[in-house]
Formats: sequence, C-alpha cells, structure tokens
Amino acid sequence: MSNVQTTKRNLQKFKKLHAFVAPIVIVPITLTLFTGSTYQIFDLAGNGGSANWLLDIHKGHFGPINLEVVYPFLNALGLLFMAVTGGTMWLELRRIRSHRGGDRAT
Repeated sequence: MSNVQTTKRNLQKFKKLHAFVAPIVIVPITLTLFTGSTYQIFDLAGNGGSANWLLDIHKGHFGPINLEVVYPFLNALGLLFMAVTGGTMWLELRRIRSHRGGDRAT
C-alpha cells in the first residue's frame, strides 16, 4: 500500500472520530460560551447579582448535578481533542494535495 493510500485511510479515520465527537463536545462548549458572555453583559450593566444562576451554569453546576470540579477540564479536553483531530486532518489533507501536485510535475 502506498504512502498516499495510508494517509487517506488515516484521514478517513480522523474524520469519523472527529464527526462522532463533535456534537458531544460542542454542546458544553457553546453553553459555557453563552452563559459566560451573557453573565458578563449582566455584570457590566450592574445586574450581575441577579444573574448568578448563569455563572453557576457556566461553572458546571446544573441544579442537583454539580460538575464544577470536572466541567472545565472536560471542556478543555474536548476542545483540545477537536483541535488535534482537526489539525491532523488539515495536515494530512495538505500532504495528500502536495503529493498529488508532485505527481503531476514528474
């Protein structure tokens, strides 16, 4: 099997893994982004005390479920995973394209 075929297979594996994990990771990251930004708007308007519930959600405290200890780390690991798999796919695709361009030149 050629190097290009191996690279294409690796790219397909990363695509599948990335596509599977993306919907799971995007929900808590979007929730964190929304609640943090909205709380900041309330706080800048002088109403931060009335929006402490946003800060609780932002930190991972979801009513009876308290994930404050692990929530930031899960968000960070999820984002890191998406960045690594996305970056790897991008680099693999560049490698395939540069190899293909090299074949045309010879």
